[in-house]
Amino acid sequence: MKTIGITGGTGFVGQHLKALLLKNGYKVIIFTTGSTKKAEEFHVTYANWNPEKGTIDQEAMRQISAMVHLAGAGIADKRWTSARKKEIVDSRVKGTEFLVAQLKQYAVFCETFVCASATGFYGEDKGGQPFTEDAQPATDFLGETCRQWEEAAHKAEGSFKTAILRFGIVLGKESGAFAEFVKPMKFNIVPILGSGRQMVSWIEVNDLARLILFAIENKQFEGIYNAVTPGAVSHKAMMKTIALHKMSLAITVPVPAILLKLMLGEMSTEILKSCHVSAKKTLASGFTFYTPDLVNAVVEILSK
Repeated sequence: MKTIGITGGTGFVGQHLKALLLKNGYKVIIFTTGSTKKAEEFHVTYANWNPEKGTIDQEAMRQISAMVHLAGAGIADKRWTSARKKEIVDSRVKGTEFLVAQLKQYAVFCETFVCASATGFYGEDKGGQPFTEDAQPATDFLGETCRQWEEAAHKAEGSFKTAILRFGIVLGKESGAFAEFVKPMKFNIVPILGSGRQMVSWIEVNDLARLILFAIENKQFEGIYNAVTPGAVSHKAMMKTIALHKMSLAITVPVPAILLKLMLGEMSTEILKSCHVSAKKTLASGFTFYTPDLVNAVVEILSK
């Protein structure tokens, strides 16, 4: 029975991945900066790692056959002050550099390194063709952050089969994004941000967990892949689809871009920009999405 390590394993995506790995006969070690004294779970253990302090559980590292790196400060959790932006960058870049170095030193049985990135790598699509993995990074904050993050992950190449997944908006009942989408709908209000025409590239969380497992199990799956479904939609279409399946009556309320900029500052650019990302390379790898259609994804999420 192989053991998979996960950083960020207590988070939204990490918990879904943990459940899928256990279902498929793997043991799981969750590397956490918090307490390792968790409720006992069959085939799940917790190990310490702390990039800021330069510490990691070396014995746990010796047990893993693959490492999935999901850890990083939340992009949308707080306003982007200078201090917060530094925390976002350091948690990804320095954290990844530290982890790769420790894997090379202690993870003697590790064969595969799967690292998260984000479609924030790309800029505004301006209505052109969807972004493919060979596109140049945007020069804004998230584009530069993702560029540095991936550069740190590339250092694993040559030592481990390395796959970098650029996550789109991850949809699931417990996700921060989906929760924010449905929150105003309690009052029968459907907010349309900016023009509403901006394209949203997304992936349902169970499909994302399956894609990570696919990356672990398939020897040919390495390099950079967009972790998005082929069913990108406009923001307006996404909000209306969720509203249609959540309530019988809803009022659309436009939220002007200028108001979002006042409320969110620089972070508003990510909400307002159109980022249509291609899933062709991911599909060509042989991976099959269970929920590539937004309607099916929304119905599945709301039924839970």
